[in-house]
Amino acid sequence: MIALPIDAVLPELRGALVARDEVVLEAPPGAGKTTRVPLALLDEPWLAGQSILMLEPRRLAARAAAERLASELGEKVGETVGYRIRLDSKVGPRTRIEVVTEGILARRLQDDPALEGVGLVIFDEFHERSLDADLALALTLNGRELLRDTPLKVLLMSATLEGERLAALLGDAPVVRSEGRMFPVDTVWGAPFQPGEAIEPRAVQAVSQALAEQPGSLLVFLPGQAEIRRVEERLAEQLDGRADVLLCPLHGELDLAAQRAAIEPAPAGKRKVVLATNIAETSLTIDGVRVVVDAGLARVPRFDPGSGMTRLATQRISRASATQRAGRAGRLEPGVCYRLWSQAQHEQLAAHDSAEILQADLAGLALQLARWGVKPDDLLWLDPPPAAAHAQACDLLTRLGALDGRGVLTAHGQAMSLLPAHPRIAHLLLRGKALGLGELACEVAALLGERDIQRGGGADLHNRIDLLHAGRGSGSVQRVRQLARQFRGLLPRAVDEAVADPGHPRWLGALLAFAYPDRIARQRRAGGADYRLANGRAAQFAEADALMKHEWLVIADLGSRQGQREERIYLAVDLDPALFDSVLAEQVTVRDELDWDEREGVLRAERQRRVGELVLSREPLPALDEEARSRALLGLVRRKGLELLPWTPYLRQWQARIALLRRLDLAEKGASDWPDVSDAALLASLEDWLLPWLGKVSRISHFAALDLAGILAGLLPWPLPQRLDELAPTHLAVPSGSRIAIDYAEEPPVLAVRLQELFGLAETPRIAGGRQIVKLHLLSPARRPVQVTQDLASFWANTYAEVKKDLKGRYPKHYWPDDPLVAEPTSRAKPRR
Repeated sequence: MIALPIDAVLPELRGALVARDEVVLEAPPGAGKTTRVPLALLDEPWLAGQSILMLEPRRLAARAAAERLASELGEKVGETVGYRIRLDSKVGPRTRIEVVTEGILARRLQDDPALEGVGLVIFDEFHERSLDADLALALTLNGRELLRDTPLKVLLMSATLEGERLAALLGDAPVVRSEGRMFPVDTVWGAPFQPGEAIEPRAVQAVSQALAEQPGSLLVFLPGQAEIRRVEERLAEQLDGRADVLLCPLHGELDLAAQRAAIEPAPAGKRKVVLATNIAETSLTIDGVRVVVDAGLARVPRFDPGSGMTRLATQRISRASATQRAGRAGRLEPGVCYRLWSQAQHEQLAAHDSAEILQADLAGLALQLARWGVKPDDLLWLDPPPAAAHAQACDLLTRLGALDGRGVLTAHGQAMSLLPAHPRIAHLLLRGKALGLGELACEVAALLGERDIQRGGGADLHNRIDLLHAGRGSGSVQRVRQLARQFRGLLPRAVDEAVADPGHPRWLGALLAFAYPDRIARQRRAGGADYRLANGRAAQFAEADALMKHEWLVIADLGSRQGQREERIYLAVDLDPALFDSVLAEQVTVRDELDWDEREGVLRAERQRRVGELVLSREPLPALDEEARSRALLGLVRRKGLELLPWTPYLRQWQARIALLRRLDLAEKGASDWPDVSDAALLASLEDWLLPWLGKVSRISHFAALDLAGILAGLLPWPLPQRLDELAPTHLAVPSGSRIAIDYAEEPPVLAVRLQELFGLAETPRIAGGRQIVKLHLLSPARRPVQVTQDLASFWANTYAEVKKDLKGRYPKHYWPDDPLVAEPTSRAKPRR
């Protein structure tokens, strides 16, 4: 057996698992933890013949790990070592090590929370922090605490330096570290990567350069299948005639033979160029690679709470991921990593990837927690599910009938939770089966669960169904058929009420509407590309499509680029609106609406049948419900703002005077007798002060007749009106005898007065019982500002002399004394004699 770096710490690991039931193992990729650790622990006395479950984040990695473990024992998969993944499993009666994907473990825990017969659960590559891994760990720890008599040991294996944080989650569990084995890897930096630049030309150029400069096989990291396909096509053209180079794509949708061809060593005398997604970053070992070409991009799911949809987003990887990828070149000998971005851009990358739980659609997690009978706060998490995302997930489950109004799992929700599918798809399957449409429902669910099996040819889902019913088809078509068969085996046999015409094409739209009630869409204009969705968003076809002849659609797949308002429709099916009177009646709400006709400026009442934000039909309501009428009037004011009311400059000053006194009180003593009369506060309390006065308002023009001054006066209880005039007067008397208006719209309030009228006044005037000094705008005889000050004494002492020279030159007939403090104030050119 070849020595691996992990072998050096296996004794320490065994000792840690004897002493504790929780251990963290840190080991870099290539250290051998996946292939050595389960076998090294299989005969430990504390295991007592029980089995080991090892979780892998991907199906491809799970199957490859099981095959390698079995080969170490000289056995076939399904004997001592087996695996369970979606659509495939190989286990036998003697199997003691099961390699499973994380979602498989979460569902197994629901059926057997204590994991009877299991002595150790290993979470491999836990640093990838998938949503299923976080859920599986939380349920494992909770089930172990509540239901196990004998210990269930938990081992978290991570390739990054998060060991201390993981250990803290597990009650200060011991951390065992393996240094791994790493040969030097030289880095070749690229030119700065430009936003929006296509990655394929750079990747092809870098591969060609590496093939010319370096020996050995290449591992090329690309963000997704589309980029892999395009790079493979271009390289095939460039390498035409070179039999020594094998191009091997590697991603999760390939068949088993193609995956093995990418993972296994290149034949003698040949070298491989493996074009891979981030599936090859940590979970797989690809033999013979000493050169890495890294595009620095990954395609990851991102949940958009605004639209309620998850879409794949292409983003820059973290520095930790870049290090992991480069390390693939230094497994067996010194290697080289060609990075397709600059060193300066590398320093700007995020240090680590964020956990999926922080940015994922949590509907599936919320359903599993409801089935487990807990709230998120009842479990241990490295990162708790965000409260807002969990609440949104529970809202969706309620609309799908999985939760009742109290958030408790319903019988329908229990049945949904048993199906290995997103809650939307599970709901589709169960409703379809109940209507006698189980066969079609399984096909639709399988199509939605896999990548699109048809490139080009329009967005119509009917075409994909036809493709499934055609001949043998591609590998992706075969996988969809296999998944559909699996769903058929999981569905209950009962049919509640079979439809009379199950072969009719309209049922495809109904099934999709069960899964995506929020994506029912109605055309904005006949024959157009633009649609409005039930969730209120907009969607459109990027190019002409046969579906545009239909007014109603259900959209299964849509997306947008950052900054775009409209979603692009990629997969949809037509919908017969007559179904809203039968099988889709549950999605229809009836609402009496009283609202303003903006064109006529009058109040109209109507009864609307709606699907989300889409109006199916309207009919006038002759009688106006007073409560609904009031709600509509207040809604109009809130929508258009307080400017709809007859405000005057005096009332705006009144509002500002009260605001000043309230602000001074709050600053001094933290409380105030003065009410909040700001626009925001008034809009929030319309029901209290405005609603009683709206009895005769039926047109927008009627708002102008309201006695707004009298209405607002009611907001000040006695004796505040008198106090208002005392503390925040509308005018101030100045030495000339004039009464000058104060402008409270500014802060501090402004007194704009001609300079000559203040002769003899030594100090700046104050209001609010002396608490607020006013700002003086000193004006020329022509009422133009010559000085702004809040310190009149300083102005007289330091600035007046210069100002006087200027004013005397411009206004020679006016009175400009040398000593303004003893001069007679005047509102005229000169004082009266």
